[in-house]
Amino acid sequence: MIRVLLVHDECLVRSVLAEWLRGEPDLRVYDTPWRGASGRVRSVRPDVCAADLECADAYGIPPLGDLCARGQDPAHSRLLVLAGANRPGLLKRAVEAGALGYVGKEGSPQSLVRGIRSVAEGERFVDDSLGFGFLKAAQMPLTRRELSVLSLAAEGASVAEIAGSLHLSHGTVRNYMAAITRKTGARNRVDAIRISHGEGWL
Repeated sequence: MIRVLLVHDECLVRSVLAEWLRGEPDLRVYDTPWRGASGRVRSVRPDVCAADLECADAYGIPPLGDLCARGQDPAHSRLLVLAGANRPGLLKRAVEAGALGYVGKEGSPQSLVRGIRSVAEGERFVDDSLGFGFLKAAQMPLTRRELSVLSLAAEGASVAEIAGSLHLSHGTVRNYMAAITRKTGARNRVDAIRISHGEGWL
């Protein structure tokens, strides 16, 4: 029996999808919104976390690390994400977090079941529909440090606050913001945040 934790913030979608998955004889399915995901992982100890990459309570990026396997620790589950090709930044973050499976949100429920079974066996599963998204994800222009600066800016932090948080000089933060604006093709800081959020980089 494969223990599955379905993580999705939309209650109706989550409930319907979980009920559908429970029709599979080899799956034992639990479900939770992102807010309670970490606690449910600890209590349920699922074999697979099937998580939607959109998170209502976070600014763009859900806490994927809370759901992912760390090394060979059997107390941690394998991660499969529900994703769209139009948010390549989220795909890149999922790869960095160690996700093993990637199912297109526009695909069929059968694809999700195949993905869950593959990931439960420790095999990588990637939906064909996400190919273009992965191609764009590989072209993400911002460095990790630039993303850190922009994430704080998106939360409303001033240059001084960003500098303090990241142990940088004010001038260095301004240089990072100028580089971010140039790389994203934005008009200003606000526009860079909008573009980056739309691409799923934040």
